[in-house]
Amino acid sequence: MKYLYHPDAFSPSNWAKSYWMDSASEIAPFPSLDKDDSCEIAIIGSGYSGMMAAYHLQQRHGVEVRVLEAAQPGWGASGRNGGFCCMGAAKLSYQQIIGRYGLDNAKAFFQIQKESVAFVGSFLEEHKIAADQTGHGEISLAHKSSVMEEFRREQSFLKSAFSHETYLLTPEQLMEQGLKSSFYGGLHNPVGFGLHPLKYARGLADELRQKNVTIYGDSPVVKWRRDGKKHILDTLKGSLKAKQVILATNGYTPEDLTEDIRGKLLPALSNILVTRPLHETEIKQQGWHSTTTVYDSRILLHYFRLLPDGRFLFGGRGGTDASPAARQAAEKHLRRDFEKMFPEWAAVEHTHFWQGFVCLTNDLIPYIGPLSQDGSAWAALAYHGNGVAMGSWAGQALADEIVGKNKSSALPSMLNRDFSRFPLPPLRLAYLKAAYLYYQLKDEWF
Repeated sequence: MKYLYHPDAFSPSNWAKSYWMDSASEIAPFPSLDKDDSCEIAIIGSGYSGMMAAYHLQQRHGVEVRVLEAAQPGWGASGRNGGFCCMGAAKLSYQQIIGRYGLDNAKAFFQIQKESVAFVGSFLEEHKIAADQTGHGEISLAHKSSVMEEFRREQSFLKSAFSHETYLLTPEQLMEQGLKSSFYGGLHNPVGFGLHPLKYARGLADELRQKNVTIYGDSPVVKWRRDGKKHILDTLKGSLKAKQVILATNGYTPEDLTEDIRGKLLPALSNILVTRPLHETEIKQQGWHSTTTVYDSRILLHYFRLLPDGRFLFGGRGGTDASPAARQAAEKHLRRDFEKMFPEWAAVEHTHFWQGFVCLTNDLIPYIGPLSQDGSAWAALAYHGNGVAMGSWAGQALADEIVGKNKSSALPSMLNRDFSRFPLPPLRLAYLKAAYLYYQLKDEWF
């Protein structure tokens, strides 16, 4: 089973017809691998994780690398996401993380997520990548009145466990900040910002090109084999031999790429629409003029933000069918949710709709660590829908880990734990469908 979903969703020729594609400057395509080549470390995937790993390995550690990309940089999640550079890379609550991995691990993970947001901001500034940064922090909105009490408990917990300040907001305070809605209040985390994800990805790719880091585009790995202590990655037209390999393909990882990854990942669909530019009168009518990143408190959450050019981005989780036919139903469903939550904009047409995959693990936390028993294959992936910051940080952290810089400080053990498979892996999608049905009922009725 190469993919759990319709294969067209993973075809390198299937570029998402997104607003990001239509608003990002074109860059020269990276040539494909059409020969036999070799390097010290091969990287599969040119998203944020793969490119950051390549940048740090070659520029900071002097390691010869090559990057293999099935399409072109930013084709996958790094060019399709909602542009939320924020915390939240695990689906476990911090209380659950403490119970499972201990307080020290939880504190380290929390701090890493804060640092990852700052890491992206600093990289954009240092390398002068214009990625349309907006807003300050992110706000979770209560979709039921009972959620406000949960927010109060969360605020108290974050302060006591991590010395992290958040801010409760009443509906009136939300309105004052340009976030008028029917929600019952919100919780503002000051860490985070919005950006244009494809401008970031392409800016990062251009930076690698300028630093003579080799990226092979249109070069999907069709076979991964071993020749003694060397890895050989066969593509459509060539092959790459390397001492070590980093897998950074996240939710776009083929099941049959290597036995070391089989059954360990679960892609989950996320859907996004973007409206035409809103007129000033329309913005005033809805009372929403803040560019802060926002999401609601549902388990199957919606996420949304006002873009710099006055368009509105609205996304949501919950799809389990990536077929072309199901795509139309997903678009209609997301449109209904948008009109219900923002009734003053019910007549505002959307110009773009697209889908992409987030990536889940069985234990609902990211994985950054060794993939093979001999320590020659590595992985950085599974950010559970919040990979802009964490995926970027993970790439450079794994680079440090591989060359030995992190051996004394080490990553938190929860991130490079034993990477387990899902129970009965062929039934993963059935698990997800059942879970989504339960979450829909819980979001609305419990």
